[in-house]
Amino acid sequence: MKITEVLQVLSDPTRLRMLRLLGQEELSVAELQEILEMGQSRISSHLGLLRRNELVSDRKDGKRTYYVLDIDPSPKYEFLRLALSEESDEEFWLSDQSALSRIVDRRRRESERYFDEVAERLGKNYVPGRTWEAIGHFLFRLVPSITIVDLGAGEGTISQLLADRAKKVICIDSSKSMVRLGTDLAKRKGLANLEYKVGDLEKVPLPAKSVDLALMSQSLHHAQKPEAALSEAFRVLKPGGQLIVIDLKKHQFEKARELYGDHWLGFGQNELYRMIDEAGFRGAKVEVVAKENKKPFFETLLATAEKA
Repeated sequence: MKITEVLQVLSDPTRLRMLRLLGQEELSVAELQEILEMGQSRISSHLGLLRRNELVSDRKDGKRTYYVLDIDPSPKYEFLRLALSEESDEEFWLSDQSALSRIVDRRRRESERYFDEVAERLGKNYVPGRTWEAIGHFLFRLVPSITIVDLGAGEGTISQLLADRAKKVICIDSSKSMVRLGTDLAKRKGLANLEYKVGDLEKVPLPAKSVDLALMSQSLHHAQKPEAALSEAFRVLKPGGQLIVIDLKKHQFEKARELYGDHWLGFGQNELYRMIDEAGFRGAKVEVVAKENKKPFFETLLATAEKA
């Protein structure tokens, strides 16, 4: 586009007003109508010319189209950027600014009103794209380069995600079949830092003070002696190492022994806190983080602690 063509476009004061407004805020046709107090056809005609001359860009949002200033960044258009940034002394510019401020303020109030109305529902009802799976994948991206042991890992679903960022992840499970399955999965996914070992929660096949984080996800209730399992987690952790226990809160669903091979029907919050404390950990926290809404209404405990 030639400079002379740009100057010709800017020769119309209405188009200059529009460019100045669109340089400050993205606006719809209806909002420009309201500010400039002009009809839709006239506004659309000016916008069409500005768009054809590559001075504005547009985007669709439902039934509305929004426009914004979008000029060539090359030095030859510096004169245009300077012209638009200059304070205007025309009477209509003060009116334009006032109307623009009113529209932006109205948008803010409408947004606040919407969130005020839905505040009580947020987190309880369906929200597109908001899933625990998505949140989990995001959080796994924050794992530092540390050595982790997953005690009672099963096939190691969590460990496979942790291994993407961790220095090394070691999965311990008493089932040879689970260890074989996990090892095959790690090879197929190219996770060289993910290792599987056959071992017992109460006799972990790792040297003392060798890991930074000990994870027990829904495995403690399978241990014959939970206190011994927690003591082993304490032994293999380095000083300052972290313990994370995810397990069921104490329940009365006896069929869990038959259906899932559970040895313990979960743990009371105080009970789990006591066992962690007696294993030597400090700063233990135990809280309910999830409640199922279908029978038998299992609740999930999250416990964290540190090896002092």
